Amino acid sequence: MTLFLLAIATALATFFGGIFALRFKDKAHLIVGFSAGAVIGVAFFDLLPEALDISKTHSISSITSIVALGFVIYLVLDRMLGLHAHTEVVEENHIQEHSNRGIMRASSLSFHSLLDGLGIGLAFQVSATLGAIVAVAVLAHDFSDGINTVTAIFKGGGNKSQAFKWLIVDALTPVLGIIASLFITVSQSVLGVILALFAGFFFYIGASDLVPESYHAHPTKWTTIATILGVAFIFFVIQLVG
Repeated sequence: MTLFLLAIATALATFFGGIFALRFKDKAHLIVGFSAGAVIGVAFFDLLPEALDISKTHSISSITSIVALGFVIYLVLDRMLGLHAHTEVVEENHIQEHSNRGIMRASSLSFHSLLDGLGIGLAFQVSATLGAIVAVAVLAHDFSDGINTVTAIFKGGGNKSQAFKWLIVDALTPVLGIIASLFITVSQSVLGVILALFAGFFFYIGASDLVPESYHAHPTKWTTIATILGVAFIFFVIQLVG
């Protein structure tokens, strides 16, 4: 019953974060700025520390090398997809650029949410106390996950309908992760490698993509403040839940 309630809570937290981003789309540059800070904050304060903590069989240099590998992998994929961007005429006869980049970013965020759910379930296999701690940490940043997913689709040239569909995917993936944890187990060593790779992905998404996009054609003052607030939000949330 506890896991069932947590599954619903994670879905709702992510969903309402995305709805917030959809509702205030006219402030997109500020949302992108906050999203960039949140993504970077998750990499710095959540994914990387967790990877280092649970990877008992890997050295610190090995984990940081895997983070760098994740950054490079995402860089290469982003450049490859960028070469295949194309334009087409939509119903309103406007020319709109479409790219697979937004889908790739949303997929990465959704897979991260899947790991969040899996982490909750596996933590409860160890103890109820550990499960509760992990659940609080996941719930704390699920709201920003929803924002990040919607932002990724819009930034990639997607529309509101596409953003909403991917928001639903992101909201459901932690639920699937919790369900999957009832049937499978993942060694801490393997999970540590996965988290390190995703830290690299998130560093690229935040610093190399979302940060420049947030202040493109917009004043840098408020977008910079929004990015700092995004980093600070994740930092204080992680500190709060220990």
